[in-house]
Amino acid sequence: MKLKLLLFTTLCFAQLGYSQNLVQLAKLKPTGAYENVKVQKIYSNKHTSSFVIWIKKGVKAHKHLKHTEQVYILAGKATMQLNNKTFEVKKGDWIAIPEGSVHAVTVTSRKPLQVLSIQSPEFLGKDRVFVKE
Repeated sequence: MKLKLLLFTTLCFAQLGYSQNLVQLAKLKPTGAYENVKVQKIYSNKHTSSFVIWIKKGVKAHKHLKHTEQVYILAGKATMQLNNKTFEVKKGDWIAIPEGSVHAVTVTSRKPLQVLSIQSPEFLGKDRVFVKE
């Protein structure tokens, strides 16, 4: 019975296209050298975009004019600014960043901060606006 359920589930996901979009986040490593930020797109359509991002130092304060971003910390530690609040983030933390919210991050761990970033609607890189800190 378990085998039949597994096969049925696998076939359903394959028909929906999910089998091609399986990503094992724990196994992802940045490809090539990078100075501060490395971004790897893992999925995108007109409704949403997902990225794994490695950050060595930090990301300057910015906002997205038309995107909500959700960030899940996969590894590392950092100080995060979200509008007028500052707080520590670490592996396992989830942060919701509503559109128009100013946010920044400063890495505080030896290893890079690794995050899963999910943005809705699809992020094409055109609505990131850096702001003065």
